[in-house]
Amino acid sequence: MKSLTIKGSKRESVGKSATKALRNAGKVPCVVYGGDETVHFSAYETEFQNLIYTPDVFRVVLELEGGETIDCALQDIQFHPVTDQILHIDFYQLFDGTPISMTIPVRVSGNARGVKNGGVLRIINRRLRVRALPKNLPDFIDVDITNMKIGDVYTVGDVKTEDFEFLQDDKEVICQVRTSRTAIVDEADEDEDDEDEEGAEGDTEGAAEGAENTEAPAEE
Repeated sequence: MKSLTIKGSKRESVGKSATKALRNAGKVPCVVYGGDETVHFSAYETEFQNLIYTPDVFRVVLELEGGETIDCALQDIQFHPVTDQILHIDFYQLFDGTPISMTIPVRVSGNARGVKNGGVLRIINRRLRVRALPKNLPDFIDVDITNMKIGDVYTVGDVKTEDFEFLQDDKEVICQVRTSRTAIVDEADEDEDDEDEEGAEGDTEGAAEGAENTEAPAEE
């Protein structure tokens, strides 16, 4: 997982007036949970630009005044409903030996066979919840759709993973290729159907010949 450093300072007062003063100064009040004690700190809003306005997930190294550092991950963020100003951010402290649950973005790669034939790719889940040790958390979940035909679905169970586990059911659909009015028949599928039909015709002819051979001889 990518790492991002944020510089901040601890705040002693957490009252409404102190919080309002921080925001007026262009700072964001923040909290880090999950450790031996809750850490209240603030940082300038510009510190969070690369953390928030991106689909990527980061491991945050929080550098506080006095040389203290805390490894953490973004847990929750609150925006002003009108101005979109960042009002508050919650972080969760990370420990190397303790698993953590996080939402990881899905990255679709490849050009689906069914889309080439006129089908439509529909992405159902763009982010998935996983659980793993901090060092094993992926930057993204890769979904290769190259071999997907019209009617195929790609589920959570189709993703190969060793270092982390999904918190969704294996049958949860990530994406699917749906048919459309412009869709054409896949040649490979058509060939398979033709072989099946030829086999069926051969069986029918053989059965007919067998029936003819069982007819009684005509009387002389």
